[in-house]
Amino acid sequence: MAHIRLQDGLPGIVGPLAFSPDTAQPLRQLAEVLLRGPNTLTSAEREMIAAHVSYRNECDFCQLSHSAAAAAHLGGNYDLVESVKLTPEASEVSDKLKALLAIAGKVQKGGKQVTSEDVARARQGGASDKEIHDTVLIAAAFCMYNRYVDGLATWQPKEREAYREMGETMAHEGYVRPGQSISREVA
Repeated sequence: MAHIRLQDGLPGIVGPLAFSPDTAQPLRQLAEVLLRGPNTLTSAEREMIAAHVSYRNECDFCQLSHSAAAAAHLGGNYDLVESVKLTPEASEVSDKLKALLAIAGKVQKGGKQVTSEDVARARQGGASDKEIHDTVLIAAAFCMYNRYVDGLATWQPKEREAYREMGETMAHEGYVRPGQSISREVA
């Protein structure tokens, strides 16, 4: 049961967003820019960074929903997404993404954990300053989103299948849609 009175049946972040529309809009806009805005990192790569950080933070809702969104961008390739979440260094992604995931993992522990060597590795793999910046911001933002969801003890389905449709919606329609009803939509 949630720590505050949230509308029944709204999973994860959806309940707190419906509870506080004034903060919901900027949180949704931030997710939209970070995960779907113009960028040299694909939306799938950015969703995998979000899922990886959320997995490390043990936030079931965020890691499962963003895994589903990443898989939707990848034609349903859940195996790759799971590999990136669990063992990024062994996953079949570029050296650049591996280095960025390592940076994201360090941000998840604490921003000061990121070293010059981590950044040099990312640059050596081909990452631009913008991609390094955006990786750090995605990781930091998802630490906030994860703590928002879990700090209020929101209801979160545990089955991956419960997130497939949500992931498709997030991947293909985004986080901010015209005429959106927060109480019925997914974050």
